[in-house]
Amino acid sequence: MLTHKQVWDGIDRLAARHNLSASGLAKRAGLDPTTFNKSKRITKQGKPRWPSTESVAKVLDATSTSMREFVELMQGGTPGSPVGHGFRLRCTGLGEVERGACLDAAGFPQAGGWEEIDYPAIDDEHAYAIELDRDVAPPFYRSGDIVVVSPGSSIRRGDRVIARLRAGQVLFGVVVRRTAQRVVLTELGADKGEEAIEADKLAWLARILWVSQ
Repeated sequence: MLTHKQVWDGIDRLAARHNLSASGLAKRAGLDPTTFNKSKRITKQGKPRWPSTESVAKVLDATSTSMREFVELMQGGTPGSPVGHGFRLRCTGLGEVERGACLDAAGFPQAGGWEEIDYPAIDDEHAYAIELDRDVAPPFYRSGDIVVVSPGSSIRRGDRVIARLRAGQVLFGVVVRRTAQRVVLTELGADKGEEAIEADKLAWLARILWVSQ
């Protein structure tokens, strides 16, 4: 499983690779210059604060860095060198997710019906990948992208998630707030607003770790 230190080290190494400070990297990506400040990596309560998946995606795009290269940087290696700790990640299609195949009622992988892909550094026994067969939230997720999902990860405000409704609809969004009664998402994609999903209509909600394009 990725650690807090690995992710922040990866960001620092990415900045150094481009002769930038962490602040300069944030500015290049169009983020607030303080986004990656060391003072923001730990909360006032002493708990680790993780960078959002959106901010990581923006710096990778701004520096033309692939997710694989970023993983290598997190591990302390040089992009292009062999990646350690890789494993076979279970992979299914978006259509199977919509039909309820491969996953149980809580969104965890079930036995059977999976293909496998090589993937580095995600040491989560429940993690799996969804291969998109169509654009679902352009420009964020397009046909051919591999979306890596962790159904067991804690979900916080600002996290990108995939939600499956009991009726079968699958949504990709960002968590605005979550209560026992409902979850409110900002749907990804052009001209999409907030959507409140009542708890009794939600089959499961899982955090998106990475997207490989």
